[in-house]
Amino acid sequence: MKQNSKSRFYVFCATALALLILVGAFASDVVNNMNLGLDLRGGFEIAYEVSPLDEEHELPEMSVVVASIRKRIDVLGVNEPEIIIEGDNRIRVQLAGISSQDEARNVISSTANLTFRDTADNLLMDASVLEEGGATLQYQDGRPVVSLKIKDQAKFYEVTSKLATQSDKVMITWLDFEEGVTSYKEEYAKEIQGIEPAYISAASVNEGINGDAVIQGGFTDDEARTLASLINSGSLPVKLTEIYSNVVSAELGVSAYNQTMMAGAIGILLVMVFMVLSYRLPGVVSAVTLPIYVFAVLGLYSLMGGVFTLPGIAALVLGVGMTVDSNIITFERIKEELRLGRTVETACLNGQQTSLRTIVDAQLTTFIAAFVMYIFGTGAVKGFATMLMLTLVCTAVISIGLVRIFLTLIAKSHVFEDKKTLFCVKENELPNIKKGESKVYQNPFAKIDFIKNSKYFIGLSCAVALIAVLVIGGHVVGGKEPLNLGIDFASGTKITVVADETLDAKEVEAKFLELGYQASRVQLAGENNSSAHVTIKEAIPQEEIETLKASLHDFYGHEASDSMVTPVVGQDLVKNAIYLTLLAWLCMLVYVSVRFEWDYAVGCIVALIHDVAMVFAMFVIFNFEINTNLISVFLAIIGYSINNSIVVFDSIREALNEKEGAKLATGELAKIVNTSLAKTLTRCIYSTVTTLLPIIILLVLGSDSIFTFNFAMFVGLVFGAYSSMFIAAQVFYRLRLNAKPKQEKKKKTRKKEDLEEFIVPGINDIR
Repeated sequence: MKQNSKSRFYVFCATALALLILVGAFASDVVNNMNLGLDLRGGFEIAYEVSPLDEEHELPEMSVVVASIRKRIDVLGVNEPEIIIEGDNRIRVQLAGISSQDEARNVISSTANLTFRDTADNLLMDASVLEEGGATLQYQDGRPVVSLKIKDQAKFYEVTSKLATQSDKVMITWLDFEEGVTSYKEEYAKEIQGIEPAYISAASVNEGINGDAVIQGGFTDDEARTLASLINSGSLPVKLTEIYSNVVSAELGVSAYNQTMMAGAIGILLVMVFMVLSYRLPGVVSAVTLPIYVFAVLGLYSLMGGVFTLPGIAALVLGVGMTVDSNIITFERIKEELRLGRTVETACLNGQQTSLRTIVDAQLTTFIAAFVMYIFGTGAVKGFATMLMLTLVCTAVISIGLVRIFLTLIAKSHVFEDKKTLFCVKENELPNIKKGESKVYQNPFAKIDFIKNSKYFIGLSCAVALIAVLVIGGHVVGGKEPLNLGIDFASGTKITVVADETLDAKEVEAKFLELGYQASRVQLAGENNSSAHVTIKEAIPQEEIETLKASLHDFYGHEASDSMVTPVVGQDLVKNAIYLTLLAWLCMLVYVSVRFEWDYAVGCIVALIHDVAMVFAMFVIFNFEINTNLISVFLAIIGYSINNSIVVFDSIREALNEKEGAKLATGELAKIVNTSLAKTLTRCIYSTVTTLLPIIILLVLGSDSIFTFNFAMFVGLVFGAYSSMFIAAQVFYRLRLNAKPKQEKKKKTRKKEDLEEFIVPGINDIR
């Protein structure tokens, strides 16, 4: 029987080893097949406002517009483009790995409306005379031309015959002719001056054309092929107005990816080491499942066709902290059971059962924040939310399911029954059953009066808020902008330049001024300050941006990245940010009220408002840029902070349930709250440390592109940890203390579902 029990331990070892070998064998395949976003391999993102072509046309279904745009992107040969519908009349396009932004812009926004006109701009024929899909690349006298198959040859012959009899026999081929805006005379004048005209070609017609037609215009192979593909894709039935763009050079993207992946790997390794040192044998189980967890998240995200972005990787690292947090809750419960004199098997069973409710509540509240982000967020916010939700699902399956299986195998093997110290409890914390001891452990934090000392932490938060207010006031008095709003919110243009040497902010500002642009802010970044983020308050037209980037490339020797936001987008982002946060709070308030009671929920919301305010205050104090990534942080911190609060409140609720029906004596509620906080303090510290470790490594070694993102996460986690202890619990205490007592209702006694283990001297310690 003993040998049969030990076999369970061998099953654990074999299963863990097999899973780790599986991860090692396929890890490189998963990493190599990751679909990297434009911030990791370069590319560009562009948003359009969609409007009808003219007053005579109505706006078609957005799905029709997306289909037309996708055909155009196929012309560019871009793999897995992201085309997202936003609202009723906006479309966002993300193209990673694109080499020519100019070509992409022209291809996407072109309506591809082919027309044939005379020199007076009169319409002769439109694309209806052509065979659908009949445009092909051909060669004439060794030169590339576009051959057009004519569907209505009779009409084509009639029109060209009539044109041949006129004094001006030129037929102009136009793509996207704009009535009253473009004209042949103006474009011909440009051609005389050596400037490329807007029309495709101008051909003399000496006689009627009976058969196929040819467009010649001195094209290169690529230009002729693109033109043919555009004509075949059909006309786009709307007008696209560019309202946002973000270009990331491939050089910056690859650098950001390598830095972030390395930092993330080191952070995860440190978490594994921390868990082994802190929890010993259970910590080994946690460390074994972490690589499996990361492998599962990356593999599933790839199978879903997800695009990996910098915020997404940060969400994965955050997920590592959260999955370890669920392990910590379980391991702390197991330690409590062992300190009551339970056997290892019973302690593991009871610890997992009592921790499950807390874990589910904590994970679900975070999932609510992620779900709100996914439904109502855009761009990087939506990507962050997708990864966060996936990490939570994997946490449920791996950290709850797999860890539970492994712990059960170890416990039922009875190999470690006499080695309870391997579960991170000391010998002097365990009761001597033979001597009739029932409990000897004294919590080291039991003497702390958390309610009384909360004033110091509240005072610290008030001091931070006061400093932020003074900083804002100083900016106003000094004639500066009160807040350092990024172009996401304030609108404008951001240019990122890279050099081979250390840059000087004043010299960069002077260079932009020389090129005709006033930089409102220059922020140095990168190794040895070799890159600079330059913010310009105006939304620069795309033609000017390309000219500016060409000049910067000539001067610094590296391709620059750019991002542009129009005022209308900035205003919408501000409103959406506020709506997202309020909606997430409302959903959590409802959930906590249902699962607990209203005073618990109010305590949680006050703590969440505090955490958001503290992150915002720190950004003001350090003058960091406030952008859309900060909204992702707010919602992530909201989810994580309430995670801590749920654990604290679960302990308080458990203690109050034991007093159910009895009237609390004076000071007893304070004692219950203090005892619960003392019980959960270690877990709160450990879970915060395991989440902070990867964030700290990302801060030190990660990409500058997400430095402010990681800084906000760091600040939010620190403030979120103590707000759960010293603010959420205090708010609950004050509300419950002043609440009117409920009328007592007689309740029928019911039997407990699970019998507790009886501790009998001399029996329970024998296997």
